[in-house]
Amino acid sequence: MDKVIRVKSWQEFKSLAINLKPESVVYNIEQNGLSTERELTCLRLIMPTQEVYYIFLDFPREDRLRETGIPIRKDGKGNRCLEDKEVKDFLKTQIERKDLTICSYWTI
Repeated sequence: MDKVIRVKSWQEFKSLAINLKPESVVYNIEQNGLSTERELTCLRLIMPTQEVYYIFLDFPREDRLRETGIPIRKDGKGNRCLEDKEVKDFLKTQIERKDLTICSYWTI
């Protein structure tokens, strides 16, 4: 695998995941570089297939992610963040695969 394709919309990524039936999807919750608080509110999804890595990025808009609509919560200290469980549940529901392996690549 040496090809990486950036997918520009959630609908396109979802469609690829349904059609290609990957064994897994990897996600990464990242710091929002535009936030002075460095909140963990950006999401990177990586779908490895035999030929290509498909990557989708989603960014915050108010209290949700712009494309997926995953809610942004506050932790015990009041910092805005995404929750692993909500990301995993969202992906399993949207991609309609209970057997899909979903794992975090890196979470700070």
